[in-house]
Amino acid sequence: MLPEIFNPRHKSLVRGNILVIASLLAAFPLSGFPHNRATLYLVIPALLAVAGTADTVRCIRRRWSFYHAGVLLCIYMDLMAVTLILVFLLYPYALWMTGTH
Repeated sequence: MLPEIFNPRHKSLVRGNILVIASLLAAFPLSGFPHNRATLYLVIPALLAVAGTADTVRCIRRRWSFYHAGVLLCIYMDLMAVTLILVFLLYPYALWMTGTH
């Protein structure tokens, strides 16, 4: 029997955060940072980061508590990571379209 962290039917704050951070760390070498290059392989970390963010959002509670505040901070971290991955994905295409590469 697998631990609950691997069961997607159970809420897991740890699983969501690990998924987002692993996606962000995978996006750096895929994009060729700091010399960003256009690659559609960045769609995979972007989708995994969005799935991790959705898993984090599932953990929020209705009544305010310090746990609720911590989950909100994790959601903000997830949104910043998703935004950075999307910048890695879209920035080279924006440069190509404007002709300023």
